[in-house]
Amino acid sequence: MARACEWLCHWGPFEKEHREQAKSPQRWRKAKEGICPGSGFLSTQSACGMAAVWQQVLAVDARYNAYRTPTFPQFRTQYIRRRSQLLRENAKCGFEPGLRRQYLKLRSQLLALRYGPLSEQSSFRASSVRSSRTTLDRMEDFEEDPRTQGARGHRRSVSRGSYQLQAQMNRAVYDERPPGSLVPTSVAEASRAMAGDTTLSENYAFAGMHHIFDQHVDSAVPRLQFANDDKHLLACCSLDGTLSIMTLSPSPPSVKVTLKGHGGPVTDFAWSLSNDIIVSTSLDGTLRIWNTGDGRCIREVRDPESSELLCCTFQPMNNNLTVVGNSKHHLQVVNISTGKKVKGGSSKLTGRVLSLSFDAPGRILWAGDDRGSIFSFLFDMATGKLTKAKRLVVSEGSSICSISARSWISREARDPSLLINACVNKLLLYRVVDNDGTLQLKRSFPIQHGSQHVHSIFCPLMSFRQGACVVTGSEDACVYFFDVERNTKAIVNKLQGHGGPVLDVSFNCDESLLASADSTGMVIIWRREQK
Repeated sequence: MARACEWLCHWGPFEKEHREQAKSPQRWRKAKEGICPGSGFLSTQSACGMAAVWQQVLAVDARYNAYRTPTFPQFRTQYIRRRSQLLRENAKCGFEPGLRRQYLKLRSQLLALRYGPLSEQSSFRASSVRSSRTTLDRMEDFEEDPRTQGARGHRRSVSRGSYQLQAQMNRAVYDERPPGSLVPTSVAEASRAMAGDTTLSENYAFAGMHHIFDQHVDSAVPRLQFANDDKHLLACCSLDGTLSIMTLSPSPPSVKVTLKGHGGPVTDFAWSLSNDIIVSTSLDGTLRIWNTGDGRCIREVRDPESSELLCCTFQPMNNNLTVVGNSKHHLQVVNISTGKKVKGGSSKLTGRVLSLSFDAPGRILWAGDDRGSIFSFLFDMATGKLTKAKRLVVSEGSSICSISARSWISREARDPSLLINACVNKLLLYRVVDNDGTLQLKRSFPIQHGSQHVHSIFCPLMSFRQGACVVTGSEDACVYFFDVERNTKAIVNKLQGHGGPVLDVSFNCDESLLASADSTGMVIIWRREQK
């Protein structure tokens, strides 16, 4: 009975429409061509309006999809795919907008009666949490296949051999497909529909300045980052020896708290997964752990060699561990609860350690130095031990300023990748080809980058868009958006407004805002263009 009610509530209206269309092929053909039934003329504007309404209907379905058939997760994937297909087909029919809006209202009421009303918070979890940067990478697969879950329903992390298997699949697929094309998956169409099925240029049409922060004026801001899964909380560090935590809501945006205590320029920082802790490194030779609520320094950890600390990152699956790189070529895992180094968690590179990045499961760590080398390390989850695996020389003597790892390059193609900023006047995209972190160059994009510590990022929602986009700073004072799937004219957008080299960029979790920082200490918050 419950399944019958489910079918009637969700499928009935559309199946009825399709039966009517089958009875009248001529009417259906006209509808598909964009001719309004009964009117005899083309109505492009109406069709566009219908598409917007159908996207809202699909959004409602997606919000409640997690509650459908808890013991049969494949049905939910099939269901949302079929709904997406039907909605896109009906959007071309040009039906009366008022009727469709009334349908949207009634459908929302029926779903609320069937599953109970969703609060704003729970709605967000049901519909949007998968589009966040952290969740997307850690889930590893959008589909809720029970084979990827443990005995208690918890999703297992990626196995050691998964990269090698994926590399073989990637090579086979890329050998058979034309250059620049995408690899289709079973949920690609539904994903595009959830994202609005718009072009990459439309998705990343950032234009207006939302706000400008200048509290670090005259001192470079080398790093900035939005808090995890947060739209309005942003932090940055400065060569003036301080860090700032800024809030963008409620208006007007303001500096929430300033973190003071370092005795030298702050070179890097990282948010903990819960956003209650920030760790930072400085040229004063200390790692500091901060309480983000009141700005209090919880602990100070001095480098035993009194060397300058240049970069840091949290272990993604265990935020009690932080990896730190210093100017004497050493890499070290630190337990922030005790302030002590982890036994076996150290290694040495060929140069000053400038950049760090884990893969999503936290099993591979990549480190870049100022001699142009990238090293991969296998991370033992139980002990924190590092084992050196591979080395790649990108360009002898060119600093590796930034490393960003991503398990998915786009929704249509699972392609573990690294985004690299090196001082070679190019942004480099590498493919991870095995479980030792071996890299293979995939694409490069021209930017001005010869000496500054410029950083770049993957777009957090890229896996739900057409194509795949990355964003980088540049020494010409611009911010560049590149589509990594385009063979020509890869620049999607270019933002101008900084007065010096742009050193870092960061998206908030829903991509409504982009932050960029430069060598003059200016932080600009860009807002997405409203259409």
